Amino acid sequence: MQKKIEHILFGREKQITPEEKVRQPLPHDEFRFANPFIVLHHMGPRFIRLGEHSEGPTKELLEKGGVQELVQLWINAPATHKGESPFYQSAPKAALPVVIQQEGVQFRLASGEYEGKQGPLKSFTPVISMIGEIEKGRRVQLTATPGYWTLLYVIKGDITVHGETVPACHLLVFEKDNEEIILSAGSDAQVLFLSAEPIGEPVAAKDNFVMNKKEEIDQALEDARNGAFGTLNF
Repeated sequence: MQKKIEHILFGREKQITPEEKVRQPLPHDEFRFANPFIVLHHMGPRFIRLGEHSEGPTKELLEKGGVQELVQLWINAPATHKGESPFYQSAPKAALPVVIQQEGVQFRLASGEYEGKQGPLKSFTPVISMIGEIEKGRRVQLTATPGYWTLLYVIKGDITVHGETVPACHLLVFEKDNEEIILSAGSDAQVLFLSAEPIGEPVAAKDNFVMNKKEEIDQALEDARNGAFGTLNF
């Protein structure tokens, strides 16, 4: 059966540095978290000048300048893993297996399992993430695991989902029941599909820290001020 849409959240602009703004559909005044999905930021597209420092660009982009667009997702970890050493993962487009391929439609899997294929990025709890392109007038059906949080962010273009027209920079949050999502593109569109097993723990978040209790946040902020997490020189 089709999943009902519970929220359609607009990514309002937020100033994160004196020079840079992002669109932030999550967290939102109308809907805080879909734990483990904590934050979704969409930056650009914008032109990066030669030598400018900005979050996420490649060395080549910093040296030569060019257009950058960034979608940043914060994924929470269960309390039992919050004290573990951090690690970095990266996967270029060529490393993402194609899981949906039909005329005018392609979806690539970044993490989790979908249609018997496995994405290259790992997480502590099951997280399925896909980037999809849908040409104008094309239609596609997606399947989510009942009981999981399921979100769909429109990066560009506009789509129609179960009778609702959704333009770019909006995030759809679906009910946990049922499994079917059917969407069509009113213009050439790009979307981010997210589905994950819920983490049934309280969330306390401030600045760049996500913990379970306010006291843990206070301790993390103090540790950061005292250099316990190291320093950055740039």
